[in-house]
Amino acid sequence: MMSNDMMHRRSVSTAWPLLVFYLVLVVYVSLYPFTGWRSQGMAPWMFLAAPWPSHLTSFDLVGNFLGYVPLGFLLALALGRSGYRRAVWWLGVAVPASVSLLMEGVQNFLLLRVPSQVDWLLNAGGGALGVALAWLLLRWGLLGPWQAFRQVGLVQRTHGAVLVLCAWPLAVLYPTPLPYGLGQVWPWLESALVRLTAGSFLDGWVPQPTPLPPLSPLNEAVVVALCVWAPILLGFAILRRMAHRAIFMLLSLPVVLGVSLLSASLTYGPQHAWVWLTQPVSLGLIFALAMTLFSLSIGHRTAAVLSLLAWGFALGWLNRAPEVAYFAQSLQIWEQGRFIHFHGLSQWLGWLWPYAALWVGLRLALRPA
Repeated sequence: MMSNDMMHRRSVSTAWPLLVFYLVLVVYVSLYPFTGWRSQGMAPWMFLAAPWPSHLTSFDLVGNFLGYVPLGFLLALALGRSGYRRAVWWLGVAVPASVSLLMEGVQNFLLLRVPSQVDWLLNAGGGALGVALAWLLLRWGLLGPWQAFRQVGLVQRTHGAVLVLCAWPLAVLYPTPLPYGLGQVWPWLESALVRLTAGSFLDGWVPQPTPLPPLSPLNEAVVVALCVWAPILLGFAILRRMAHRAIFMLLSLPVVLGVSLLSASLTYGPQHAWVWLTQPVSLGLIFALAMTLFSLSIGHRTAAVLSLLAWGFALGWLNRAPEVAYFAQSLQIWEQGRFIHFHGLSQWLGWLWPYAALWVGLRLALRPA
């Protein structure tokens, strides 16, 4: 058993990286798409005295409020678990409000963004709610069961696997040519290389984009199965007991279906929430369930190695697959609609998540016994 000091240091080392990660996400979402910089000849804080906005949608109101709840929650939790409980309230409330004020001020220089005192007030209110939730958890000792579970239920060094697994639903929200097909970066890199080398001495040396044959239905099913099975294997690589693995598998089922339903609903509307569930995708999900049941009892290192292999095969197929017909339309909806603030963030998550999972899986596979 670990001493209380060791448990305390472990909780601190988890809370602060989560806070930094979410703060980076807040800055990214607030300033995306980072184009159209200009000066209007006024102070950045003048939006505080501007007239009240006349057009406010429920999506903007809820998004601005809820978006800062995790920031306040993680900051208060990090401070409280680090022994700074006296600073939880005043720092926990002041920092999110200050971050929001800074972001709104910088938005004054962006052509596509409109700073608003309403956004600032909602952000500050969301941060305060997050602080209140964290304070209640700390005061009532509700984090004790989670800390106890980490000691007995997870391997000693997870190498960030918990954070990577928590980010998976956010990565899958972005529309992809094939459901769950994260990490398809080669077509984008190929086009970017052609643009960068055009007119230079390297012109003609870079491989030119060529039409690719579409994946067969069976290949689609296999890729979907691998893309769903690989994250579950990553969870199995850090869970000690089979009972915990079974619970994780049961909890993964609604998450796997829910993220695709939510993505389709946000893109096409609730009436088309099941448009992504084609026959190959359905078969792939059945394959993934069967392979998950098969791998319930495998060892931690074996689960990590199989996760690496699954991602290796899936990424090889995905990066040779062409776009499908509906994909360009999906991207236009996300890029030009209400999701413009989240487009870049979710796109980068979808591109990079498998490679972060590969790195974590490799470290788990090489972890000393």
